[in-house]
Amino acid sequence: QEQLAEAGGGTVEAGGSLRLSCLVSEHMGHADCMAWFRQGSGTEREVVAIVRRTGERWNAESVNSGKDRFSAYADVAASTLYLQMSDLRPEDTALYICAADRHRCTGIPDMSDFEHRGQGTQVTVNS
Repeated sequence: QEQLAEAGGGTVEAGGSLRLSCLVSEHMGHADCMAWFRQGSGTEREVVAIVRRTGERWNAESVNSGKDRFSAYADVAASTLYLQMSDLRPEDTALYICAADRHRCTGIPDMSDFEHRGQGTQVTVNS
């Protein structure tokens, strides 16, 4: 069974950067769609980046609050999905969760579309 383990969260000052990682225990080839979600206190969970596999390539798309400041990419050799975040703001404070599914995803997926998800890594941005 696919196991996902996030790392890289922490506390940063506004304007800072962080790179989150998500280690996929099984070969990343089992997944056709991976994504980063975030869940802040008192806010709805939202997807911030989607990575879709097309043949041997992984194509990333930053969406919603992740546009312009976040970028996701997959390192197949390391079986790891990354989320590079820059110019962080206090409103980016949230639990960041990666998710994976064997099936292709289209549009803006919801967490319920994913078979596997990690426990999350906390990101706190101080003003």
